[in-house]
Amino acid sequence: MNILVTGGAGYIGSHTCVALLEAGYSVIVADNLCNSKVETIDKVKQITKKDILFYQIDVTEEDAVDKIFSNHDINGVIHFAGLKAVGESIEKPLTYYYNNLVSTMVLAKACQKHNVKRLVFSSSATVYGDNIVPFVETMNLLPTTNPYGETKAMSERILTDIAKANPAFSVSLLRYFNPVGAHESGLIGEAPNGIPNNLMPYVTQVAKGKREKLSVFGNDYPTVDGTGVRDYIHVVDLAVGHVAALDNITEGVHVYNLGTGQGTSVLELIQAFEDANSVEVSYEVVNRRPGDIASCYADASKAERELGWTAKRDILAMCRDAWRFEKNYEE
Repeated sequence: MNILVTGGAGYIGSHTCVALLEAGYSVIVADNLCNSKVETIDKVKQITKKDILFYQIDVTEEDAVDKIFSNHDINGVIHFAGLKAVGESIEKPLTYYYNNLVSTMVLAKACQKHNVKRLVFSSSATVYGDNIVPFVETMNLLPTTNPYGETKAMSERILTDIAKANPAFSVSLLRYFNPVGAHESGLIGEAPNGIPNNLMPYVTQVAKGKREKLSVFGNDYPTVDGTGVRDYIHVVDLAVGHVAALDNITEGVHVYNLGTGQGTSVLELIQAFEDANSVEVSYEVVNRRPGDIASCYADASKAERELGWTAKRDILAMCRDAWRFEKNYEE
């Protein structure tokens, strides 16, 4: 079965390609490489000893997407392609709305035209906004803390409405929390272009000496130590969750949280990283960052019930694997 993975050269996309290939699927990747590198595709091939078809296209371009669907018998789509930095979305809202929404609509249109009935969408816990933890799939969405969250909530609504109008269309909306870690081979991991927007790659770059120190955005939140609390999930567990969603997809729209159900503060993560890897991470506390909330972690029981999926790797494994990748990684 051929699965089209948009954004498949990216961090989560590449690990999901590995999981798909290991599960026996064939993989076609579409990626514009705006925040990834083509070498990642070669590393996925190296890990799996299997081939991948790769198209360097922008998924907002309808003709380019249609050509892929015309050239291949596609059985399902996993849609990762999108801009994903909360802070940047506040600075560049139009860029985020255009890229993230148009790509979703172009893909959905191609699915309808070519009779592709299965789509797994990379959503985010950001859609819950500043809600009551733990976040449950049935909550009202409050994504107004940032445009990035809005684009995810809007994409969910677009896909939900399409599924209502086309009952045979099967959609799985995966709201995942904070992916960290790397493949155990150390060959693929989180390698953002430029300054990292996420915590773990910044931590690893500080530990490596590439950056002087980590900025901790605020220590006056109502949390265990005043720093922001997040549900960190190993990227390999997350990738396996996408395969589980694809394997178990049925008609209609289904929403799942993918997380561990455990909250970890920024300072706790730094301590875990230092303990796991016997390295020191310099940091300083600075002002809060716009769009951030105090606490965010999942109720992931629905995914366990319906998909048979649970996160298996703990925070120490996430830290060890992230550091292994960083040590191996060269620009």
